[in-house]
This record gives sequence, structure tokens and C-alpha cells, in this order.
Amino acid sequence: MTRLWDKGAPLDARILEFTAGEDHPLDDRLVAYDVLASMAHAAMLAEARLLTGKEFDAIRKGLSEIAAAHACGEWKVRLEEEDGQTALETRLTALIGPAGARIHLGRSRNDQVLAALRLYLRDAVATLAAGAEIVAAALDALAARQGTVTLPGYTHMQQAMPSSVSQWAGGYAAEVRDDATGLQSTLRRINLNPLGSAAGFGTPGLPISREATRTRLNFAANQEPVTAVQLSRGKAEAQVLFEITLLLQDLGRLATDLLLFYTTEFAYVELPESVTTGSSIMPQKRNPDVLELIRGRSATTLACLVEALGVCSRLPSGYNRDVQLVKAPLFRAIDTCGQVLGVLPSVLEGVRFHPENIRLDPKIHATAQANELVVREGVPFREAYRQVADTLSAREEVKDRK
Repeated sequence: MTRLWDKGAPLDARILEFTAGEDHPLDDRLVAYDVLASMAHAAMLAEARLLTGKEFDAIRKGLSEIAAAHACGEWKVRLEEEDGQTALETRLTALIGPAGARIHLGRSRNDQVLAALRLYLRDAVATLAAGAEIVAAALDALAARQGTVTLPGYTHMQQAMPSSVSQWAGGYAAEVRDDATGLQSTLRRINLNPLGSAAGFGTPGLPISREATRTRLNFAANQEPVTAVQLSRGKAEAQVLFEITLLLQDLGRLATDLLLFYTTEFAYVELPESVTTGSSIMPQKRNPDVLELIRGRSATTLACLVEALGVCSRLPSGYNRDVQLVKAPLFRAIDTCGQVLGVLPSVLEGVRFHPENIRLDPKIHATAQANELVVREGVPFREAYRQVADTLSAREEVKDRK
């Protein structure tokens, strides 16, 4: 097996396994995007007369066939190939001959993989943001079904002020929609064209057009200067991971509320059997495992964020192989978030509040009573606060004497 950088010297199998790491299975999800970027690059080379029309037609047809075969599961990136870029070029050359060996002119694996990764992230971010909107809609539907049910609002885990299912669900829906907006904000860094930066220092002596590849791939702008491209590695990825972590933290807090409401002591909500599991020893048990696992997933994504930040925190300028280590936590967090967003709407659809089980502490209206004194009698709020507090304290003393 000949890799793109091979100069004839043998490579120790242990070194190959170590340096390739997880790249070969991870790159499988980038193949379709690598093909798109490669087609745009080849079209640009043809326009610059660096490829003949016949060579370009062969490359375009060959890449299409290879992509279709990959989509059907007929091949995967192998360890011997090291990465998706080698896998594509090797297969292309084997399929169409010498023209396949001409496609790498004016690019490096560095800008090639980054272009594929950014195209992938554009789609991944859009998918996750849409999933977050679906969760928010499920919360809206819950509020529409049972929004008038009164709930205690809590501070410091103590009943504080009256709330409702509408306010509770609406607050989470607003934050989840904000998280969707946060995910979309990552496009500012993602949507920059890295092609033409090659190994990080451009393509001296070649009449390539970065604008041509930018237009074909619908990037918002070319990343300039070319030396900024490798310095930016890990930043868009970390921003995506940060926004995913914020979203999962919000969904984890939602899950925590529902877990508390589902306890026997609270019994505020009912969950259908279709979203709960059972015990192997206790016949009566129905367990909200799905909510517990959603709650725990924010730890997974936070760890992915910390890992990605740590990899890039002390790198010098230019390309460094360390950045390949960002793909594993990035993909793991994207997959984790997608799984949570996929299952949560079904859980929310089955949630039913039981108002007959919801008891409000009479003192929960204390703030409203103080406000009423201010409005009705013109009492300064701090004085109204003390009056209500004194009244409640006196009632407690009477109760204690009985």
C-alpha cells in the first residue's frame, strides 16, 4: 500500500497504527464531503488549464462512482490507507489511471481534510439545531396540553413562588431555542474556505483560484491569509463542542426536574411505560433510565470540549499532527447530542402532570402579598417585606404552641 507521502522507505507497522490512530474509521463520515471538495478543486484546476477537459471528466466520473460505492457500504477507509484522503486518491487513480494522480496539484491533505470537515460541520450543525427546535416544539406542546397546571417554583430546592407548567416548559423551550441559535452561530468560523492554503503557506507558482472553490462549495469567504488556516484548526470545532455542551446542560437540567417530579414523594408527573424500564428484582418498579442518561450526557460533551481545547492549547503555528486528535471528541459529542435530541421529544410527548398531587406551601404567596401592600397602600417594599415576614413568623409561633 502506497500512501500519499510515500517516498519508498518502509514504515514500521506499529508506527502506522499509532500515527493513523482512529483516523481511518473516523474519516468514513467525511468521504462524501471530501468528494464534494475534490470535485470543486478539480473543476478549478480545469478552469486554470492545469487539467484537460478529458482528465476532469474522468476525475468527476471516477469520484462519483467511488462516492456511490462508499455510500452503499462497498468499501471503507482501511488502516493501511491511513486516512480518507489517501483512500480517495488511491481508488481514483486505480479506477481512471494517471489522471487520478493529477488531482492533488495545488492542495495538501491539510486543506483537503479541513475543507471536508467544515462541509460536514455545516450539515451537522444544521441537523443539531433543527433537533433542538423539535425539542422546543415538544415543550411548547406540553405547555399547550397542561400549561394551566400550577407548579411551585423553587429556589435553593425550596418552594419559593407560584409557577405553572406553562412557565416551566416555556423557560426550557426558550433556552433550547437559544442553544439552537448558538449552534448556528458557529458557522462564522466553519463557513470559511481553506482550500488553496495547501500545507499552510499557499501554492506558489500555480494559477489557482480560491474564489472558484469558494463559490462552488458555497463558503461565505476565503480564509485569509493562508497562514491563518492552520492557526484556526480546532477553534470552530471547540465552538461547536461548547454550544453542544450548553444544550446538553439545559437538557440535563430538564431531565433532573422531571426525575424529581417523577419520584414517589413528589408524584407530579406520570411517564408512559414505553419510555421507562423495569427492575430485574422489584416487580413494581418503572425506572426513568432515559432521563438519567440524558442528565449524564452533558458530562460526556463537556469532556469532549475539554479534550479538544487541551489538544490545541499549546501548539506552535503551522500544521501539527496533534489536530487529528480533535476529530474523535468532536464526532463523539455530535453523535451524543444527536441521540439525546432524537429521543427526548418522545419522552416529552408522554409526560402527564397530576395536579391533584401538587401541593403548594401557603407561604409561597408571600412575595405577592408584599407586592400587594406596595400597590394598595403605598408601603415601601422593604417595609412590606418585613410586615409579611412578621405575620408569617407569628403564624408559625401560634402553630408551634398548639
